[in-house]
Amino acid sequence: MSAEPITKVSIIISKGSLDGIYPGLIMANGARAEGIDADLFFTFFGLDAIHKARHEHIKMATVGNPGLHFATLLGGLPGVSTVMTHYMSNRMEKLDIPTIPEFIEMIADTGAGLYACKASVDLFGLEKNDLIAQVADIITVGEFYEKAAGGQIIFT
Repeated sequence: MSAEPITKVSIIISKGSLDGIYPGLIMANGARAEGIDADLFFTFFGLDAIHKARHEHIKMATVGNPGLHFATLLGGLPGVSTVMTHYMSNRMEKLDIPTIPEFIEMIADTGAGLYACKASVDLFGLEKNDLIAQVADIITVGEFYEKAAGGQIIFT
């Protein structure tokens, strides 16, 4: 018995760090490359990825990040996040991985939908004009579920 192919994904991005944003962008880009419909739903600190004033300044999360394989205390020292962000950005550039703003623009250009969570937008006192142009709308969780109906939901 063969499994039904995935035809639609809705990806939730809730973290505002390099390591919290890139997985969702990579999944959305891969979906679009495979002809799979994709929507991105940015909530809580994930809104930083689509915030005009913040999306070019996303940093690596270094405090409590077990993937870095060093003590939490070290991750909290001044400058460590900046150094790790610079290191990761250089590595990604060498691999031709676009910056977050470039990646989001590229994904939006493929027809993926970009949506901001209304509750999070309200929580942080934001408005549509605070967000990048590629954001199609600010929607409620219920509206997100309507858009996601019939597809897979991925939470990164």
